Amino acid sequence: MSRISACIFDLDGVIVDTAKYHYIAWKKLANDLGFDFSEQENEQLKGISRMASLDILLKIGKIKLSDQEKEILATQKNDYYLSFIKEIGPEEILPGAKDFLIAAKSEGLKIALGSASKNAMLILQRLELVDCFDVIIDGTKVFKAKPDPEVFLRGAQELGVNPDNCVVFEDAESGVEAAIKGGMKVIGIGDSKILHKSNLVVSGLHEMALSKLQAL
Repeated sequence: MSRISACIFDLDGVIVDTAKYHYIAWKKLANDLGFDFSEQENEQLKGISRMASLDILLKIGKIKLSDQEKEILATQKNDYYLSFIKEIGPEEILPGAKDFLIAAKSEGLKIALGSASKNAMLILQRLELVDCFDVIIDGTKVFKAKPDPEVFLRGAQELGVNPDNCVVFEDAESGVEAAIKGGMKVIGIGDSKILHKSNLVVSGLHEMALSKLQAL
């Protein structure tokens, strides 16, 4: 391999797609409150916090609540989400993700997860992927949201690898920014127009090969 000695992977949108479960949970909460919530409206919630998302949902439903009532609803939404992801399994791993993780590990690369999700360990357990990672950094270990590079720098630190020897796999613009701020190479997963600051963009890990890391 080239000077890349470690790979750090975001979880959602890179290894698995849990966005649909967030939508189902918000929709259920909206239905509980007496109104419907469409997939088109859900686009407004992507990439923002749970409380900010709840504010948008309540605005759509024309409902005003106290901060205490909002906290209760935010917890209810997360409970719904958790109940849904407890049902996921290995069949929901995105195409090529497991194969690439195994290939990278067998080549001697160190592997870390770098996700803001506090449910990352539960999801990896359900996907039967925990053993693919040397280090797991999730929302229980970091406090600053992307584009702050904390999650990736913590991953590099726990792997014992310098940031400039790491490559990050990210599907979000804020994640790409975080990797760059952390002094790391980054491979974007998704739309090249959105992820254009990446060193390389592919549509999914099924398009990745270890040889592509050497060219970074």
